[in-house]
Amino acid sequence: MTTLASGSATLTRDALTVLQPGFTGTSAPDWLLRRLGEGLASVGLFGRNIASPTQVGRLTAQLRAERDDVLVAIDEEGGDVTRLEVRTGSSFPGNHALGAVDDVTLTREVAFELGRRLAECGVNLNWAPSADVNSNPGNPVIGVRSFGADTDLVARHTAAYVTGLQAAGVAACTKHFPGHGDTAVDSHHALPRIDVDGSVLHARELAPFRAAIAAGSRAVMSAHILVPALDPDRPATLSRRILTGLLREELGYQGLIVTDGMEMQAIAGTYGIERGSVLAIAAGADAICVGGGLADDETVRRLRDALVSAVRSGELAEERLADAAERVRALARWTAAASASAQASASASVAVSASTPDAASASASASASASGGVSTGLGAGAGTGAGHDVGLVAARRALTVTRSEAYEPVGEPPYVAALTPVANIAVGDETPWGVAAELARLLPGTETGSFAGGDGEDAAVAALTAAGDRRIVAVVRDEHRHAWMASALDTLLAARPDTIVVEMGVPQATPRGALHIATHGAARVCGRAAAEIIAGH
Repeated sequence: MTTLASGSATLTRDALTVLQPGFTGTSAPDWLLRRLGEGLASVGLFGRNIASPTQVGRLTAQLRAERDDVLVAIDEEGGDVTRLEVRTGSSFPGNHALGAVDDVTLTREVAFELGRRLAECGVNLNWAPSADVNSNPGNPVIGVRSFGADTDLVARHTAAYVTGLQAAGVAACTKHFPGHGDTAVDSHHALPRIDVDGSVLHARELAPFRAAIAAGSRAVMSAHILVPALDPDRPATLSRRILTGLLREELGYQGLIVTDGMEMQAIAGTYGIERGSVLAIAAGADAICVGGGLADDETVRRLRDALVSAVRSGELAEERLADAAERVRALARWTAAASASAQASASASVAVSASTPDAASASASASASASGGVSTGLGAGAGTGAGHDVGLVAARRALTVTRSEAYEPVGEPPYVAALTPVANIAVGDETPWGVAAELARLLPGTETGSFAGGDGEDAAVAALTAAGDRRIVAVVRDEHRHAWMASALDTLLAARPDTIVVEMGVPQATPRGALHIATHGAARVCGRAAAEIIAGH
């Protein structure tokens, strides 16, 4: 541990307070507990830290035994991006599915239930929701993480999500400011650039963030993107014009500003994490997210010392660092109060339900009747859900189903050909997706194979050979972004016109196949909802 000059205890503590690091393992390492005692105020959880809800509860209790007001953050969007259910797939559909249903009450209920489960595990800050307008269909990193391409739709569902999540006592962190939807580059790998004029940005990208701010979002996450109309020189995370001038002063936001992961190449590959962290705090950020890739004590020490040195050299104002640290502590105070309020509301609800069960039933019925129709007629009558079923209810309602006149229901166990793209880093490759597991449950004997990118015709021939006489279910993810995938479907459908196609990404390509199901996401419940249709359940 670096020895700092005397009289620097407050400065060093503030420098630790603004960090949100990760770690490895399913229990807290000694170095992390020591840093909490020294001033570290936040910890980020990733898939590698998760074994079960019970284990996460023990882990967060371990952290709070060292510091009772610690912020425990997680990247739990639901849908394709899940950490709490990283090895099984999410119990909740993601934003794109919720946007496809377009029922803000349902979105609020899904966010509340997801938040309730996080709160039960001791998590009190969620790096979600994504408020990005997915205006670029070729976007490689947002896609189904967005509520959609319509600005007004994204805005109203962002607000609903923030409201629902925070009603459960978990702070929302709306991202990726000022909007990552119109990019063709993944900021995990390089620095994306958005070249549109200011009027477009204000009307399109910023509208969902205004809605989130109006809904009381306790945190906002910056994007590692260059937006020349706002700042031609620095990416948003490092831009005072964007974080202070636009977000704080023009939009009036007073909550916590968190950076996206500083080890992402858009920052680390150009500025380095130490320099990037100093510039981010100076620009107006309050918390430095790091830990998706760099997750050790040395990283914490390096960033702490970089911030302290920048204050001593005059590059970073001590008042700015102190203000950032105080905003972290303010959020910690809010989470404590919100958690207590959510627990009190839950206890009161249980008491009312126990004494007047008919009232609870009537309320659920009223909610269902007010929830709106379903575009395809599938799931009609399900209404909005409550408790543990709301994710599946939402996934069923999100389905868009197109049948050809020649479609015949599946009567025997099919062969599932998963045409698998490379997963982006935000989603990761640990989480299972598709329909095979759920189909095997409904139609025992179902077989499956995975076919990765390359020559689409070769993949199709291999799938046809493996399938034999079985009915084929071809599962794709963003067909419109992968030429090999489209080629594979061409070959499959030419040989077997009765093939069923399940699109689990953004359904941009024209529906085809004897039966085409668009799930608007690849969460486990989306796969289950699609499998139910295929199996005729």
